[in-house]
Amino acid sequence: MDIQSVGIVGAGQMGNGIAHVFALAGFDVLLNDVNQDSLTNAITLIDRNIERQVTRGKVSADDKAAAMARIRTTLKLADLGATDLVIEAATERETVKQAIFEDLLPHLQPHTILTSNTSSISITRLASRTDRPEKFMGFHFMNPVPVMQLVELIRGIATDKDTFDACLAVVDRLGKTASTSEDFPAFIVNRILMPMINEAVYTLYEGVGSVKSIDESMKLGANHPMGPLELADFIGLDTCLAIMNVLHDGLADTKYRPCPLLTKYVEAGWLGRKTKRGFYDYRGDVPVPTR
Repeated sequence: MDIQSVGIVGAGQMGNGIAHVFALAGFDVLLNDVNQDSLTNAITLIDRNIERQVTRGKVSADDKAAAMARIRTTLKLADLGATDLVIEAATERETVKQAIFEDLLPHLQPHTILTSNTSSISITRLASRTDRPEKFMGFHFMNPVPVMQLVELIRGIATDKDTFDACLAVVDRLGKTASTSEDFPAFIVNRILMPMINEAVYTLYEGVGSVKSIDESMKLGANHPMGPLELADFIGLDTCLAIMNVLHDGLADTKYRPCPLLTKYVEAGWLGRKTKRGFYDYRGDVPVPTR
């Protein structure tokens, strides 16, 4: 099918990035959130981020104006039912995602494809709670969406070929690269990345190294662009913990046990950049390690 309109649930860090790239690629975008301030802030951020691309010569001023004109916002989830493709980008909690899809179902067109930007939750299980498991997929963007090239496409057990092909065509139109993952906990990227981050937290927890020494070791010793603890703060420690719990519960292997220190930081509300404190303190001009 020819997808022209896209509904995005959630105007947070991932949702506004997804809206950004879809609008620039020529799709009509309807961005939904439960909070008007979140929608207003998302539009401001998208405008600023595309303006940065204009300044760098990657996007023309006319293309920016056209992209911004393609983005509409709504507080009503039901409004997304008129779109060809829905991408759920809400918080990484299965009960929240299930409730969103259940509320959407009565308003969908027969051809509408449902997808989730989940980074770890079973696509098959999410799809089973809808009326169209054959038209349901995982559509996992990397953060920050406008910068990162990869999109993970995850088929549930019932996903049909037409749905997969349609989503693959969308990724091509976005100018990104698709990787296909089977529907197992955390898929490919986070199945590999999150245990590494968790091990870095254990290395800190056990006193093997400090925040600074761990991050510098991986940046200078393994040529990583960002240290694992710095990256965890960027992703959000609550998200990291949620993914580790999905891996631990889904695969029943002790090697995926979340580090107690990661749990403690989340319990303290130190979630990383978004709360100004995590493994680094971001409240000053320069991030300062908290351990």
